[in-house]
This record gives sequence, structure tokens and C-alpha cells, in this order.
Amino acid sequence: MTSETARTAKTTKTAEPRIQGFAYDRIPVGDDGVHLNVAVGGDPDGTPVVLLHGFPQTHLMWRHVAADLAADHHVICPDLRGYGASDKPAEAADGRTYAKRTMAADVVALARALGHERFALAGHDRGALVAIRAGLDHPGAVTHLASLDVLPTLDMWDVMRGTSAAIGFHLYLMAQPPGLPERMISADPDGFFGHFLDVWSASPGAVPPDVRAAYLRACREAVPSIVADYRASAFADVEHDTADRVAGNALRMPVTVLQQDWGAALGFDAAELWRAWAPDLTHRTVSCGHFMAEEAPKEVTAALRDLFAR
Repeated sequence: MTSETARTAKTTKTAEPRIQGFAYDRIPVGDDGVHLNVAVGGDPDGTPVVLLHGFPQTHLMWRHVAADLAADHHVICPDLRGYGASDKPAEAADGRTYAKRTMAADVVALARALGHERFALAGHDRGALVAIRAGLDHPGAVTHLASLDVLPTLDMWDVMRGTSAAIGFHLYLMAQPPGLPERMISADPDGFFGHFLDVWSASPGAVPPDVRAAYLRACREAVPSIVADYRASAFADVEHDTADRVAGNALRMPVTVLQQDWGAALGFDAAELWRAWAPDLTHRTVSCGHFMAEEAPKEVTAALRDLFAR
């Protein structure tokens, strides 16, 4: 290898994977100057659909579903604040920087910036918690809501008990005060985040090497903000959800939930828990792993199309 070739090989970066056919932009949202990285595709005059990713992923998790929906929808796939190529503000002392209320307001502002006052919303994992909060806080903006493989925050904490709840160890780790979880995770970020990509998937080939590398790289560069997101779910998000439960607030739009059969392992009826939050509910148990938009994209897309037709 010549010295010039060596210099080129050293300085050339691998191109980040993208959703084919989608345009990318950074759009300001909220009052704190945060910009979200967003992929937008499909028919600008079509019904708008916003797709929110989960952990430990980025907007790329929607690549198959988004391409399919783009045939007749305006599809918007952001990186949540604190994730991917979106801004990662420092966590405020009150924990509200990464509260789902704040992140939901980001999503509404993003859709509005792209010309949509009302839109359908689907979220996976962390993104589903943001979607739920958006539906509760902004019912006039969210026409339909889909949640992939989570329980609402209050119910999630309620069912996590006993040794069977060890699968959720990361929830307790990242709920600790600032400092300890960040240091522990930063000691081996690829090992930590890669663990979930491995054990939560029933179809290892669903996340190809370039996408997996992109996920790990994005998480490696976002440890403090990812921890802050999870920490908010143990404090600020619980406060907000508790207030809604006391007030009797619920999701008034059509809701579809796709979920693994967690209840069989943890001893609860997921559909019953969800009905308390979503009177107009379709609840389906899936046979794939946690990363269902990548493992079973056709099933997820079909469920979303059914939801949008309600």
C-alpha cells in the first residue's frame, strides 16, 4: 500500500446507511434550540405518518416499513432527541429535557414544520412511549396511534417484579443518579448496546452488519442522553402518567398495539392493561422478536395500514 493510499484509507469514512429514496434534513423543534435529524419520503400530498424508533436504534429501524408506506403516505422518520444524528442537549436537573412530554412536543413541532397539523403516529420501544405521550398531550394532532412492544410507563414499572423481571435490568441501571450508569456503560458501550441487539432478536439476520454498526456507533456517541431518556422514565414520565391516570385521561384515537407475549413470562394481561389507556384498541401478539419492524416488516406494515383505515 502506498503512503497516499494509506492516508486515503485512514481518512475515508464509511457512508452512513440511509433509507433509500428518502431525503434528509435537520429541523429545529421546541424552545431549546434542538434540531432533529429526519428522513422524509413518499407523497408530499399523502396522509402523513410519523415513525419513531426504539432502543438501541435510530430511524433506520423503519427502513422497510417506511419504504412500503411511502407508496401512498408522506412518511417522516426522525431520530429522537438524544439519539442518532439529532441533537443531544445536556440533561437538566429537573429531568424534563428527556421527559416523554418534551420529546412528544418535538414530534408535533417537527410534523408542523413539515406542513402537517394532524398525522398518524407509530412508535417502537422508546419511540412508542413518546407516541403515547403525544397522543395524551396532543390528541388533536394524532389521528391514529400504533405502539410496538411496550407497555405504558406506569404499567411497565408495575409488572417488573421478581426474578423474571431481570430481563429489564437496564431500566434500573439507567434510573440511577447521574454519573454511575454513564461510567459503567461507557466502559464497554458496544458490549452493552450490542447485548440488546443480540438477545432481543429472534431473527439475527434482520439487522445487517452495516446497520448494526450504525446503531452501535450512534449509541456509543450518545451514552449520556440515552441514560437521561431512561432516567426520565423512572421519574418525570411516571409523574406525568400518574397525573393522567388520576384525571382519567386516555388515548381517544384508534390505537393498535403489537406486542410479544410478555404476560406469559411476567404474569399479566397486556391487552387488559392497554384497554385502560386506549378504549378504541386493537391488540395483537406477535411471534417475532422485539425488533419487529426489522424482523417482520410486512406484518407491521399490514397492521399499520389496517390501523389507518379505522
